[in-house]
Amino acid sequence: MGKKVPVIGPTFEEMLHPEKIDPKIRKRAIEMKKKDPLHPVNLFNISWKNENDEFYYFVMPKELTGVKANIIVLYAKEFPSGSHKVGATYSVLAEKTVFGEVDPTKHTLVWPSTGNYGIGGAWVSSRMNYKSIVLLPELMSKERFEIIRKYGADVIATPGCESNVKEIYDKAKELYSNDPEHVRILNQFDEFGNYRFHYYVTGNSMIELVKNKKIGNQRISAVVLGVGSAGTIASGDRVKQEFPEAKVVAVEPLQCPTISLNGYGGHDIQGIGDKHVTWIHNVMNNDAVVLIDDMDSKKMLQVLTDPEGIKFLKEFVPSDAVDFISDKFGISGVANLIAAIKMAKFYNFESDDNIFIVATDSIERYRSVMDNLTKQFGKLDRAEAKSRTERILLYQEPSWIFEGDKYSRERWHNLKYYTWIEQQGKTLEELNAQKSQEYWVNQQEKTKITDEKILEYRQKHYDELMKIYFSD
Repeated sequence: MGKKVPVIGPTFEEMLHPEKIDPKIRKRAIEMKKKDPLHPVNLFNISWKNENDEFYYFVMPKELTGVKANIIVLYAKEFPSGSHKVGATYSVLAEKTVFGEVDPTKHTLVWPSTGNYGIGGAWVSSRMNYKSIVLLPELMSKERFEIIRKYGADVIATPGCESNVKEIYDKAKELYSNDPEHVRILNQFDEFGNYRFHYYVTGNSMIELVKNKKIGNQRISAVVLGVGSAGTIASGDRVKQEFPEAKVVAVEPLQCPTISLNGYGGHDIQGIGDKHVTWIHNVMNNDAVVLIDDMDSKKMLQVLTDPEGIKFLKEFVPSDAVDFISDKFGISGVANLIAAIKMAKFYNFESDDNIFIVATDSIERYRSVMDNLTKQFGKLDRAEAKSRTERILLYQEPSWIFEGDKYSRERWHNLKYYTWIEQQGKTLEELNAQKSQEYWVNQQEKTKITDEKILEYRQKHYDELMKIYFSD
């Protein structure tokens, strides 16, 4: 692989519509997806669509949700690295590369993360010729640490669990202060490339999917998503522009109810609930926050993926549907599912209503977590699988829901002050500007500028990039 230039992949538009990629490059990317998943041409496989231009999605069987509404799942296990976070990390690094803010011959990238963002950063930076370090809380699943090293990045474990984000920030500051000339921090919590990926690619994918597949009333009634970096929930900003009646609902762990109750605490819904309101979270456009128990999320994931649980589910859910679902969810995806059921009941959604959720990763990140569940509660049997399914899904209550009136939204917004102004050095002027939707529209419009810069960059370095795309 050449080291003369940073490798650049698709534009935002090409990630949304991979059919617009140069056919020769796309054919090569599809070929290398299985042949060599670490080849840089796989950057062109970052999309919610497969090689046949079909979305990675399914509609949850209503036998398993107990609600009338259609719960539509976009699943991310087919993305490079096994999570859609690779789209956010690529977008952040691509923007900084084409605007000349980072240089692989000079800079080491630092990815503050609680999991999938760090994994995505490790995958992307190595494919794009950058050296990188991932910061990850020590209590994350051991699979996460193994994957990061496999992708070619260094990893530093910081104290605590999913919600110990300040410790990650502190380590990032330390690394930067020790070598400010060469260290560059790519923080998912305040980098708007993360926001733009989900606003443009994930949000438009939801809109196109519900229309093209003619699901329900071909509109979107709610987008229900867990917030870690609050990147994915930016899709709701795009959805509300198309369907103003849509509800954008943030999901938090019951054990760490930061936005909803100004709360704190440790939890194990890995990927969400980072004990602060992120800079890129458009809370003024959120309609509600709902709390989900972390143990319920893990216990139901075990039912969906364990042979005994799968066997029980096949008693009342079509067998092929159960098999298809069994490898599509991780812990946060199940949390989103539980939350969607709560919101369907809370808003009295009917059979034509469509709710979107995302399965950020898959069970492959959590085998060790499932093993620990078995050690803690014993081997899963039919009686336990039935009890969990009924309590957690079928008879779930519309509880722990906090709607976003004027003052609620202002409280959610004001929580940003303590992290971002007092600790991270943002300006009060910009914080106040975030109260206006004009601020967010300006961020959204930068997708066009970035796409133009990416196309210019690829044209300028065409010969070198083609050699890399088609290297062995």
